[in-house]
Amino acid sequence: MVTEVNDEAGSDGVPGHSRSSSGSDVTSVLLSGTTYRSLGEQTLSPTEERFERARRTIGFVLAPVVTTLFLFLPTSLDGPQHKLAAILLGVVVLWVCEPVPIPIGGLIGVSAIVLFGVVPADEALAPFGSSTVFVFIGAFILAQAMLRHGLARRFAFLVLSLPGVGKTSARVVCAFGAITAVLSAVISNTATVAMLLPTAVGILAVIAELVRKDLPEGTPFDPLRLRIGVALMLMLAYGSGAGGLLTPIGSAPNLIGREFIERATGQQISFLSWFLTALPICIVMFLLLAGVLLLLNRPEIKKLSGIEDYVAAERAKLGRMSWAERNTLIAFGVTVTLWIVPGIVALVAGDDSAAYRTVSSHLDEGVVAVLGAALLFVLPTKWSNREFTLTWSEASRIDWGTIVLFGCGIIFGTLLAETQLAESIGTGAAAALGLGSNIAILVFAVVLAVVISETTSNTAAASVVVPILIPVATAAGVDPFVPALAATFAASFGFMLPVSTPQNAIVYGSGAVPITKMVRSGFTFDIAGIVLVVLLLPLMVAMVFG
Repeated sequence: MVTEVNDEAGSDGVPGHSRSSSGSDVTSVLLSGTTYRSLGEQTLSPTEERFERARRTIGFVLAPVVTTLFLFLPTSLDGPQHKLAAILLGVVVLWVCEPVPIPIGGLIGVSAIVLFGVVPADEALAPFGSSTVFVFIGAFILAQAMLRHGLARRFAFLVLSLPGVGKTSARVVCAFGAITAVLSAVISNTATVAMLLPTAVGILAVIAELVRKDLPEGTPFDPLRLRIGVALMLMLAYGSGAGGLLTPIGSAPNLIGREFIERATGQQISFLSWFLTALPICIVMFLLLAGVLLLLNRPEIKKLSGIEDYVAAERAKLGRMSWAERNTLIAFGVTVTLWIVPGIVALVAGDDSAAYRTVSSHLDEGVVAVLGAALLFVLPTKWSNREFTLTWSEASRIDWGTIVLFGCGIIFGTLLAETQLAESIGTGAAAALGLGSNIAILVFAVVLAVVISETTSNTAAASVVVPILIPVATAAGVDPFVPALAATFAASFGFMLPVSTPQNAIVYGSGAVPITKMVRSGFTFDIAGIVLVVLLLPLMVAMVFG
């Protein structure tokens, strides 16, 4: 079902959601920076409206009830841990049911943390200064410029013009996912998704135009509610998670987990041995991602008939790059180059070298992102009029809600570690389950890492879970190497919620992925990830490490 949204043009003439048949309006909707829309801002089918109304009404009632009941429930948790657990349960209900905008649900939770006395306000709000928050700001501004000046559209047509790629929607999704996975092996998942998001949005805009052309005249149309958009955006987020496992430098949890494992077991994990261990898991996971995403979100158009001619004609219309496009490409290129440099240094000199530590400390991803975005305001398009690539009024239309949302997620993740609530959950569950065998501890390690990664960052999940698993395994007489490595891998499998990973939050910020679709797809891949790691990792460790 494709739905209609209202057409609202601001006083500055920039359109909001549009139902016009003009192809450019597809991009204008994607430029509007609107992630969350109330029921009154959408035209839904009767069935959809009943579901949405019920879901949000349940959330209004269930969130405070769950929080209150847990507060009065006798547990072995200390005061701050008990209060934090109750608040977090209520916030998860708000995020899933959406009785209020999802960013507001996060802010309600942060406010409750202070009001309930879990920690003082300054301590609670400090994680908002995380470098990752600035990655979001810089990346979103760069994406805004690429969309506004048509560079994302140009890139999209370039991808679609590759031989064979543009023949079907499935090939487009798979090709884009493969690019994402490969890049994520040497660039952080967050940086990869931030870098490719504008191209993904441009591809979605092109396909949305084709979908609109197939609809009868006057049929309501909303490019943000296309199933192909869900599949493409989630492939971007999830593909980076799968590809990030390929190398130790692919994501921060890999480096954290490897350090803990080497320190505890004395066994070194080389770059090559990590790669050989992870490769089969990544390949199988990617194939599952492609198959299941396309099955759960069947594209409105399967065969993109005539797209080669259409793409060729549209590329001809684009003509030569404008100054604004060139400047945007320069800013984008500088940002990507600086993001890649630490990974190259790690490959050449090793990630434990002084050169890598120096380069990575100076080329922080958040600083690089805002530096690249700042170039858009100093590279001129018409110097005589002091006109530059982007104005602040244009840049300010980025999705601040997603930035707030992820900041709230970082706060909860930090407090889970600082209050030792995550450690209490892990050790308590291990004791309650009576873990004593290899397979039991392995399954527990993977499930715990996935569950914790859903409510906090992957980095925090690895930082919390791996140190828990090593003593638990040792106490049970089990070699901690495999369970700890499994927990490290599983920490990257937070697929269900926008706050689970930065890449989830970034693609959620496109507005093309409803929270219910992310939860449904994410739950499927959490289970798939658990099964894959449990089945394949012990086999690969035995083969690679002997």
